Amino acid sequence: MSHVLIIAEHDGSQLNASTAKTVNCAAGIDGATITIAVLGSGIDSVATQAAAIAGVSKVITVDRSENAQPLTANFAPQIAELAAAYDCIFGPSTTFGKDLMPAVAALLDTEQVSDIMEVTGPRSFKRPVYAGNAILNVDVADGAKIVATVRTASYKAASDGGSASVEAAASLSAVLPDHSRYIELQSEAGERPDLQTAKLVISGGRGVGSKENFDIVYKLADKLGAGVGASRAAVDAGYVSNDMQVGQTGKIIAPDLYMAFGISGAIQHLTGIKDAGTIVAINKDPEAAIFEIADIGLVGDLFEIIPELEQKL
Repeated sequence: MSHVLIIAEHDGSQLNASTAKTVNCAAGIDGATITIAVLGSGIDSVATQAAAIAGVSKVITVDRSENAQPLTANFAPQIAELAAAYDCIFGPSTTFGKDLMPAVAALLDTEQVSDIMEVTGPRSFKRPVYAGNAILNVDVADGAKIVATVRTASYKAASDGGSASVEAAASLSAVLPDHSRYIELQSEAGERPDLQTAKLVISGGRGVGSKENFDIVYKLADKLGAGVGASRAAVDAGYVSNDMQVGQTGKIIAPDLYMAFGISGAIQHLTGIKDAGTIVAINKDPEAAIFEIADIGLVGDLFEIIPELEQKL
């Protein structure tokens, strides 16, 4: 039997959907007993949400003022101490998890398994490499702690209906460093859905032409209640901020519907959307690479097609 500890991602009041997806991955390990660790300050509501995820046996909380903000420098030593009772320590392959889990692995003196997309055995996993062009089989040696990030785009969220117990962690002795401190969080204001949890995402690429022209993408997205993404080319050209970048070096997403306007389809972008339910591509170039993976493709000018779509809607 494997004992799995999952590190919850949350904003202090709401549990991120990536946690339930990580639970679904851990459930693929035969006989796994799953515990979720919630670190933070004033996190009773988050712990309750975690306990409601089906398949979770227990939720442990580490509630202290130093955990009010998710600083890796503070979280990692506490998680490393909690890890003593577990065979596997999983986190989501999000910005949060990619920052935190390597530090946990280092403190436990083990190698990290990154971007698990499939569990094939108690200590065996599959992960994508070369921008998703190949799948690597990874086996973790007996006796070694398994520290891993889970490619949440490869998993649906575990369902609700669980009734796990919630208990406070025993007093931890981990010494927290004083070289890092939280100053502020800067993020783009807006009411559009988060890219990594949105069911519908509309993205623009170099073909949009300018920062001002991106308004046409925003307007369509707002009409549909969609998240808005962009290719790296659009980000590098200054059309949008880099938090909107979708792809290997941006955000890996798996919406039910992904619509790409003016995106040629570089392999780095395609690896970020390959798990989408339906991919729709609109591009003037009939030879654009994105048409090779699109479920629906339309050759045409986005500045004519988007207004037509809005009219139909």
